[in-house]
Amino acid sequence: MDIDNNEKFERAKKRVEEIKGFYIHLAVYIVINSFILVNVYIRTMAEGESFWQFPTFFTMIFWGIGLAFHWAHVFNYNPLFGKNWEERQIQKYIEKDKHEADKFK
Repeated sequence: MDIDNNEKFERAKKRVEEIKGFYIHLAVYIVINSFILVNVYIRTMAEGESFWQFPTFFTMIFWGIGLAFHWAHVFNYNPLFGKNWEERQIQKYIEKDKHEADKFK
């Protein structure tokens, strides 16, 4: 029983560290991208350029995509094959087979 509790503790500890890692990643994303945006804004205003250009948001966009994948991994989000997807598919094919078998009776 003590081994079971140790395994549960280790899994819980790992899960908390994954969540903590995501929030640290999010905080760094916000701080760094805010710094970049403020610096670009100051530079563009001084030089008379437009702030609203793709290169201004390049880091934010692509790092944001990576951050979204990190979030999906940590919080087990999978829009294609969700938690119950496999079970629903099995039930669907069982029902389909049942209806086809009833046709031949």
